Amino acid sequence: MSSHRAVENLVARYAELVDDGDFVGVGELFADAVFVGSGEPVRGREAVERMLRETVIVYGDGTPRTQHVVSNVAVEVDERAGTAVARSYVTVLQALPELPLQVIAAGRYHDRFGRVDGRWRFVERRVRINLVGDVSRHLRRAAGQG
Repeated sequence: MSSHRAVENLVARYAELVDDGDFVGVGELFADAVFVGSGEPVRGREAVERMLRETVIVYGDGTPRTQHVVSNVAVEVDERAGTAVARSYVTVLQALPELPLQVIAAGRYHDRFGRVDGRWRFVERRVRINLVGDVSRHLRRAAGQG
């Protein structure tokens, strides 16, 4: 698999795991990384998992009832250095029995990656949510954790 594709897959995997309510899996993605949202930066598996559990509302099916749509993904890889950066847009949709499908947030991801033992890993994710709708059924506190 090309480095570009591996990095794109990590960007997509984050969205899948959050939408599945698999915060342990998200923590694994950030085992050696920093996550910067609207709150204080968090580092590492346990801190990222805890941040999601404390901020994201999970419903009876074990999910936040969201779909993170990641688009406009631009990846730049430095093969020699074993580093990569990616920029992408994120649009978060949510639907509940009493809430019609709607966009609740939109913004950008700015990611850095490193290759460790031949595998690409997150080094840092910066989330900037600049359009916020009704996140009252998604987040327990301030938007931007995305």
